[in-house]
Amino acid sequence: MKTRTVLLCVTGSIAAFKAVEIARELSRQGVVVRVAMTKAATEFVAPLTFEALLGAPVATGLFSGECGPIPHIALAESCDALLVAPATADAMAKLVHGFGDDIVSSTALACSAPLIVAPAMHENMWLHPATQANAETLESRGAVVVGPQKGDLASGSKGAGRMSEPAVIVGVTLGVLGKSGDLAGRKVVVTAGGTQEAIDPVRCVTNKSSGKMGYAVAEAARNRGAEVVLVSAPTAVPVPAGVEVVNVTSAAEMLDATRIAVERADALIMAAAVADYRPTHPEADKIKKDRAEMTIPLERTVDIIGSLHGDYVRVGFAAESSNLEQNARAKLTEKRMHFIVGNDITAEDSGFGSDTNRVTIMDREGTIERLPVLSKREVADRILDRVVPLLT
Repeated sequence: MKTRTVLLCVTGSIAAFKAVEIARELSRQGVVVRVAMTKAATEFVAPLTFEALLGAPVATGLFSGECGPIPHIALAESCDALLVAPATADAMAKLVHGFGDDIVSSTALACSAPLIVAPAMHENMWLHPATQANAETLESRGAVVVGPQKGDLASGSKGAGRMSEPAVIVGVTLGVLGKSGDLAGRKVVVTAGGTQEAIDPVRCVTNKSSGKMGYAVAEAARNRGAEVVLVSAPTAVPVPAGVEVVNVTSAAEMLDATRIAVERADALIMAAAVADYRPTHPEADKIKKDRAEMTIPLERTVDIIGSLHGDYVRVGFAAESSNLEQNARAKLTEKRMHFIVGNDITAEDSGFGSDTNRVTIMDREGTIERLPVLSKREVADRILDRVVPLLT
């Protein structure tokens, strides 16, 4: 993403304040962000806000010269994606009919990069046949229309027309940018989270996995152009935009969903913490607290990656509290993986729920790579760096 540039075009909606967060998050992801604003947009957010945030001039007019003598041409030729967020009904109409009377519409006319549009307007304006037709036309021309969603509107009413949340728009934009990445055209299946095995309708056997590592792998694969299927056990991590998510609860459900997902897959990355045991006889009713002691018989759950067969790259994880490399090496061989990612769950910087990880990667050839403490997103890219050459 550090080689990608997004031109964020802001038009005159109260949702313009959300564009600030979009710019911030894209910049955090390493994307170079440039901004163009219509005159109406500057009534809601000052250009200085973006300039201070991004350290770059903001284009507000066709002749203002902040971005060169012909700003709409310079901006159009330098971006890898053009994102209009928020996009008013007026802005969408201009995009469809080829108007070029402001910096945003003129730049869009001159731009051959992918177009992403995030509508924001009152429900009646969004549902008007003209606006619906414009949205359909934009999509038919290859543009990606994100939202809008239902919710609170500036008028005080509720309904469709609320701009999608910045995280969703950013995720879709990163996915569009990744279409030329090194996983373009590939299908990657990722499992994540900790499975839950029912004791009774309200209690379960589970583990402390947050799902953050698996979700980071899914996002990284999406950003590199892959079609991503994320098979997820319960987790509080936000769902990545542009990723197909299959929600499951138990190990058995995860096996069934993963078996379907890996059809025509190029890689399977098993980051989920699957329960090793489950109650043999789950109770149909809630167990009452009327006993001094209680014994719950357990039985082994199925070994998911060991049960799956196919011509795809197989990557596993080993969360260990002792003898990390020895235990991980045994799993690597037993489950026929291409490589395995091991981490010490007792360490503060790589335990369950942390935002960082310190991992050791071991492959079939006996190579061992011990990585320093990295963010889980950085670890995800290190993993995919190893997956890509195996695909060829």
